[in-house]
Amino acid sequence: MESDHFQIVDMSINGRRAVDEQTFASVEVLGERLDRVRKLGKMFEKVGFSRAVKHLSRQQKAAAVV
Repeated sequence: MESDHFQIVDMSINGRRAVDEQTFASVEVLGERLDRVRKLGKMFEKVGFSRAVKHLSRQQKAAAVV
């Protein structure tokens, strides 16, 4: 089953769906895609996630530690 990772993260950030394991899995997939984009060349090396997505990533890491 193909899911729209961008949509899942967007909806989670905007409060239209719960932040759950699917959200964190989608952030992970998008992170892997972002890494591949950065490897395309220097013009992409500063492309990154928004503050809201970075915040989600920190929530996931904090939950894993607790």
